Amino acid sequence: MQKLVLASNNAGKVKEIQALLAPLNFEVIPQGTLGIPVAEEPHHTFVENALAKARHASSASGLPALADDSGICAHALDNRPGVYSARYAGEHANDAANNQKLIFELSNQSDRSAHYVCALALVNSADDPKPLIVETSWYGVVINEARGSNGFGYDPHFFLPELNQTAAELDPSQKNLISHRGQALCELISQLKIRNSLPC
Repeated sequence: MQKLVLASNNAGKVKEIQALLAPLNFEVIPQGTLGIPVAEEPHHTFVENALAKARHASSASGLPALADDSGICAHALDNRPGVYSARYAGEHANDAANNQKLIFELSNQSDRSAHYVCALALVNSADDPKPLIVETSWYGVVINEARGSNGFGYDPHFFLPELNQTAAELDPSQKNLISHRGQALCELISQLKIRNSLPC
């Protein structure tokens, strides 16, 4: 199996990405198990942050690295929290605090539509001049009451009208097919197959 460092210690992300990349014979190694510290995320876009994290993990490990930067964008809030989704309620905020702040800020808004964004960056080395980069979106509505226990982050409040479920109510295998991260990984896998001259 090919070793691939994942520039994340988020258990939910690790589990989703491991499941999606296993069929391609990748062994996904969370950076924390190698003692790699978390990278800075100074940029204003998901793509720039993902690439910075991937290069950081590859430099520290000497291995190919994959990073994602993802978050939720509420349309009535000028796409906030965006790249600050994981720390929306403060640098060390947890999911509950972040969700509470988002719901509070949307309390007087009639437009509750939002979308998740996932940007993925895969580098073969820290100075890879041709990283693989993918960015995808997943659209839904923010609801006040949490529903479901399968997801993480904003999933219990991210409602999908066409399915009448929140992201946290979906079966993990179903979520992996349709989520922002699932879409991004599917596109990344397609690009990997093309790059490696494998059948799609």
